[in-house]
Amino acid sequence: MNFSRDEKIDILLIVISAISVIASFLLSLDYLSWIAVILCGIPIFKECAEGLITEFDIKADLLVTIAIIASIIIGEVFAAGEIATIMAIGGFLEEYTVSKAQGRIEELVKMTPQVATRIKKGVEEKIPVDEVKIGDTLKVLPGESIPTDGIIIEGETSIDQATLTGESVPVDKSVNDEVFSGTINLYGSFTMKTTKVSEDSSLQKLIRLVESSKPENAKIVRSADRWATWIVIIAFLSAIITYFVTGEIIRSVTILVVFCPCALVLATPTAIMAAIGNLTKYGILVKDGESLEELARVDELVFDKTGTLTHGTPEVVKVISDNEEEMMYLLASLESKSEHPLAKAIVKYYNKTDLANVSDFKMHIGKGVTGIIEGSKIIAGNKKLLEAENIPLNYDEENKNGEITIFVAKDNEIIGIVLLADTLRENSRQTVKQLKRLGMKTTLLTGDNEETGKFISREVKVTNAQYNCLPEDKTEYIKQEQLKGNKVAMIGDGINDAPSLRKANVGIAMGSIGSDVSIEAANIALINDNIGDIPHLIAIARKTLRTINLNITFSLALNIIAMILAILGVLGPIAGALVHNIGSVIVIIYSSTLVNYKISGKDYRKAKK
Repeated sequence: MNFSRDEKIDILLIVISAISVIASFLLSLDYLSWIAVILCGIPIFKECAEGLITEFDIKADLLVTIAIIASIIIGEVFAAGEIATIMAIGGFLEEYTVSKAQGRIEELVKMTPQVATRIKKGVEEKIPVDEVKIGDTLKVLPGESIPTDGIIIEGETSIDQATLTGESVPVDKSVNDEVFSGTINLYGSFTMKTTKVSEDSSLQKLIRLVESSKPENAKIVRSADRWATWIVIIAFLSAIITYFVTGEIIRSVTILVVFCPCALVLATPTAIMAAIGNLTKYGILVKDGESLEELARVDELVFDKTGTLTHGTPEVVKVISDNEEEMMYLLASLESKSEHPLAKAIVKYYNKTDLANVSDFKMHIGKGVTGIIEGSKIIAGNKKLLEAENIPLNYDEENKNGEITIFVAKDNEIIGIVLLADTLRENSRQTVKQLKRLGMKTTLLTGDNEETGKFISREVKVTNAQYNCLPEDKTEYIKQEQLKGNKVAMIGDGINDAPSLRKANVGIAMGSIGSDVSIEAANIALINDNIGDIPHLIAIARKTLRTINLNITFSLALNIIAMILAILGVLGPIAGALVHNIGSVIVIIYSSTLVNYKISGKDYRKAKK
């Protein structure tokens, strides 16, 4: 574990205090416990005073302060030092496990185009993007980021829109098609007419969404603090009544000591720390303990498609040809001259080095490629390219699975067809099935077209699906679900998912392939990109919440029983301190069972109930 400088100082002070308390007990030297009172007690006193003065905030540390002072007054310094040390340990665990996750948007800002090429009266000029006005004509070269939103008025190209939509395959664009700021022009130059100024562009809207989108729910309050006010009131009333009835101040002071909520304060952080340790073994990074508590209450999980349910890269899924070996040899040789993702997928599928020489290679933007191999003209592309080359097409290009169709022709005659698609992860179906068994509603929100989206949703059998979603569409869906009273978790990768991850009650990011922005915007990251661990994550979150609630119930019961015994004079300050110390040990031991917890049939049965 990597600790900050302040955390290392806290650990050192706790260790010194613990040693002083142990030495005080073994050597019967009460004055050694003063070390613990000073090192661990003073910070508790300070926090209690600040809470009361600035916010009149009554928490468990108020009763801790009273218990420590009361122990000192009756001469039980050992009890005071012990209470201070245990509370310091609990406070440190809580602060360490419930760390705040802050979203970063530096990556988005870096992607914001700074310069645009404007064409004015036939002359090209470089100007700052901020000076671009609606109606300006801009030129965009291959490899450049599109400066702002607009419409193509001349030229054809393929554009990588993953930034906004998460689509794994570049989108072909031609005249009258809309283009968006921050997306990448892959091939071919084009001119466009701007429809939005830079500050109103899609990319800037995305940045603002990441900055402003936050869950509607309030920050979870510590479990111990929910009971703190009642604990203080009960302890005070019990102590006062006992003094008036018995006339023995030691009984009253003992009540305050035994009602010190050490086990109660440890109930939440120990369980969360054990659960986080468990999840770390699965490559799941939890940024704050609150996320586990919140995840336990989530009833709907929203999936992005690309890079989440699917691998995020196109792959060859089917080859149709009378002579597949010859056709793939010619196609791979031709596509090896292209840098297009589809071309790379085809070459990877062929997986051989004996490629033919290609001459007169040409790329037809938005259509495909052509070239001469061994004296024959080879054409590989879509229906538009075949029509442009006057090649008869007797194949129905429509398909229900959303694949991309590549036609291959030799000397103006079709010799084969290759289908490519973004393939499902191996465990996507099983993951959705297990989530349903856990009682979760599953929803797919994808930027892909309806045909592709419907195919994926049918394959994995999600409860609900929506298609053609931009980032604002995803965040709006989550918002509407939250307004209905539902708690929503979102899992995705890429910058386009960052607003949704922040808007959801709990955001889960795909770690190794996800962008830095999405990981920072999320509460939880799957470092190994294994969505098959999601059911385990949900189950352990629920188990953690049950463990916390049982810890709290046990702690309160122990305090009440100890208080009754103190009223009856059965327990003194030292014995009372030891009783609640034993309670703390039991809480820690029970919480530690989460370290080796695994999802089982019991979790599914509990979900059905």
